[in-house]
Amino acid sequence: MDWRIVSIGTLASNPLWNERGAPRTGHATTTIIKSGNDILLVDPSLPGQILNARLYERWGIDLSAITHVFLTSFDPDRRRTLGDLSRATWFMHEPEIQAAILALSDELERAEGDTALTLILEQHRDLLANFEVPQDTVLPGVDLFPLHGYTPGSCGLLLPTPKRTILICGDTVATSEHLAQASVLSNCADIEMAQESFKECVEIADVLVPGRDNVVINPIRS
Repeated sequence: MDWRIVSIGTLASNPLWNERGAPRTGHATTTIIKSGNDILLVDPSLPGQILNARLYERWGIDLSAITHVFLTSFDPDRRRTLGDLSRATWFMHEPEIQAAILALSDELERAEGDTALTLILEQHRDLLANFEVPQDTVLPGVDLFPLHGYTPGSCGLLLPTPKRTILICGDTVATSEHLAQASVLSNCADIEMAQESFKECVEIADVLVPGRDNVVINPIRS
């Protein structure tokens, strides 16, 4: 098993930088993992053409080489490239799929009479039908690590390598500043649960891949 960052994400507005509004377009950190003959892309957030170029830069492959996709949550800005990955197998944690279905059903009820909004919500709901539910191990050497709280079913990936334990955190640990200040994002679905998940990340991982930042060595375990 081998892995690396394809693209470093960013928050549209980072409250720990005293920012207001949305001074940039937010996108998630995208990670690639090779396990045997399988190539897994985690949170394909950038538009397809840009992400394709990043893959060439980082590992000399393109989107057609991707065999599997995993989303740490169903946030729209984590899945901008899914349309270019139709031949890959898509994975998401089952509680996140179920929570997204319920949320979209509620939104569709409230959108009754708004044809344009209804169409968009139906497209999102139809997208969910293409996801498969992984078992505890997504690929050999790549384990599910539930991190509920940021969203009801958000889930990271644990890579227990011989020397270090790597954890892809999604937005449970958003940036290096959030790690340093033991802070979770204010838009979490459940703040208390997100804080507990944050603690689990810090307790288990030697290396953290935040949802919106570059790789960080865990200062507590280093």
